[in-house]
Amino acid sequence: MKVFAIGDLHLSGNPPTKPMDIFGPHWNDHWARIKEHWNANVSDEDIVFLVGDMSWALRLEEAACDLQEIASLPGKKYMIRGNHDYWWASANKMHNLMGDAITFIQGHGTAEVIQTEEGPRLIAFGGTRAYLCPGDSHFSPETDQSIYDRELMRTEAALQEMDKAIHKVLEELRTETNVTDMTCSKKSYSSTPDSIIDIENIPVTKLLLLHYPPFNESNAPSGFTDLLEQYKVDICIFGHLHDQISFNRIPKEFSTTKLELVSADYLDFKLKQII
Repeated sequence: MKVFAIGDLHLSGNPPTKPMDIFGPHWNDHWARIKEHWNANVSDEDIVFLVGDMSWALRLEEAACDLQEIASLPGKKYMIRGNHDYWWASANKMHNLMGDAITFIQGHGTAEVIQTEEGPRLIAFGGTRAYLCPGDSHFSPETDQSIYDRELMRTEAALQEMDKAIHKVLEELRTETNVTDMTCSKKSYSSTPDSIIDIENIPVTKLLLLHYPPFNESNAPSGFTDLLEQYKVDICIFGHLHDQISFNRIPKEFSTTKLELVSADYLDFKLKQII
């Protein structure tokens, strides 16, 4: 099993009502190019993180065709909201529309064991939209501070859910072990005989999904980077940025957290393999 990520699909129906090539020829047929790479590299068992700005639609019913296009592609999809996702609705409404085809994980966190080429791994993931950080040239304290503070609270709530989910998964594995084989107190056996999980030594990876980057244009520390450090996030995945200056300034890591920019145009309209 592999884990991929991409953001900023900026879909608008088929044929598109808002073609993205108005932002430059590099956007020509961008969705067809993304789908080609997606179908060639992602299996139904893989995970795909979608970090916002999925559709230009203004209402959920208008976004349905774009969401169904995404849902038709391989992989288990987890989506957070971007600043242009005006169609975003309540969790119940979105679930009623898409069922289990897309999991809208905005403001929440979860964890699961995946089988990688290196063996079993416990991954915890969750996320929020995030927001402009203080010190950004577009940040206005009068109008933006309250939104920034609210997004920090939502981000921390997602991180707390991730930690609780890690604990829950490990406890479930220990319970399964005790039921399956009382003589192997530190092993859990999955449904496949060749897959043995060493519960006490299973690697754990925390992945935080954001739409906005976790800092301002100067890459200065922020409330979001404080949370990365406080909750020991291994990988922070984000999009939102679309210009070469921003592409060049983003560091590869912040403290001990690996940073992954996955804006579609930054990735040349290919998915980024994270794990």
